[in-house]
Amino acid sequence: MPVILGRLADAFAVLGGAILLIIVGVTTANAGAFILDRIAAFFSADVAGLPGYEDFVQLMISGAALMFFPYCQAHRGHVSVDLFMERMPQVLRRQIDRAWLGLTAGMALFLAYWMIYGLIEARADGVLTSVLGWPVWPFYLPGIASMILWALVAMSQLGEGARHA
Repeated sequence: MPVILGRLADAFAVLGGAILLIIVGVTTANAGAFILDRIAAFFSADVAGLPGYEDFVQLMISGAALMFFPYCQAHRGHVSVDLFMERMPQVLRRQIDRAWLGLTAGMALFLAYWMIYGLIEARADGVLTSVLGWPVWPFYLPGIASMILWALVAMSQLGEGARHA
């Protein structure tokens, strides 16, 4: 696999992890606000949770979750059934691996296509989040880029001859 694809997959995973840390921080702040609200109720006070918390988390996780797929593919971290595969001849294992790499690349491109279609529709319809009023379509972009990178990594591995059986 070309070094640039591997580094790009690593960068996507790090960015996805950073987004998850931000989500954890916002979730902690929101939960803390609810705890403070329960305590403040004894003093006839009110502490509000973060407005738009659900909108924010939904939009952020939609991209962050997909950003780990290219890294997983680059490091061959996908699930395989070794129980059956280890008993097969090396030639057959290589062919099955190549078939799955091709299928994975095709599936990732298929998902990217439909995400692009969804982005176009969300933009044309002017879809906004219910509380924050943010446009939804820009949050499709990290997912689309992740699907395309995932497909490129799988195609690169396919081009290498699928060394790892």
